[in-house]
Amino acid sequence: MIRVALVDDQALMRAGFRALLEAEDGIEVVGEAADGEQGLTLIREHVPDIALVDVQMPVMTGIEATRHIVADPRLGAVRVVILTNYGLDEYVFDALRAGASGFLLKDTEPADLLQAIEVVAGGEALLSPSVTRRLIGAFVARPPDRHTAPGLEHLTRREREVTALAAHGLSNEEIAEHMVISPHTAKTHISRSMTKLGARDRAQLVVFAYEAGLVRARGGADSG
Repeated sequence: MIRVALVDDQALMRAGFRALLEAEDGIEVVGEAADGEQGLTLIREHVPDIALVDVQMPVMTGIEATRHIVADPRLGAVRVVILTNYGLDEYVFDALRAGASGFLLKDTEPADLLQAIEVVAGGEALLSPSVTRRLIGAFVARPPDRHTAPGLEHLTRREREVTALAAHGLSNEEIAEHMVISPHTAKTHISRSMTKLGARDRAQLVVFAYEAGLVRARGGADSG
């Protein structure tokens, strides 16, 4: 059973998501909240598998709530999916930096929402390769401040190369083909890199890779 918390200041939006999710076998909505502060209380009480969190809310924004969730060791298994009306805007970037596992547009098709719930519950980031490429393209257009991510110096040359390729939006299969290794080996390198960098999932790994300079503004990868 996948347990989901709904955090959105629009009652109609929460009702729509609840009706859709509860009609699906294998999904349980554990509760609703109308702002980030209430949402944080709800999530701490129920510890759901997934929290669907609106990015802009009164009292506490979805980004602030995400930071609190990620910082709480008791909530290490909770995956945050940010809900937005606008797609790849600055709010989404900030949410991914804060530790969100991905984002969904509020007008997402019902089937896509259900698939997204399953993807995130399975431990994957909700960023397809095409979306990752768009994300990096937007980062390039407005580069964030570069910094050295803690743990970067512990990555092997192979791990740095794999991380850079992931940040360019390549899937494990595409990374494997590019590096002439097996998809399983590519996945292992990704997992080890995430552990060393303290990234919760692939989405945050992509952000770390760009901000640490593994991905250059013109698309080059630093594999040294």
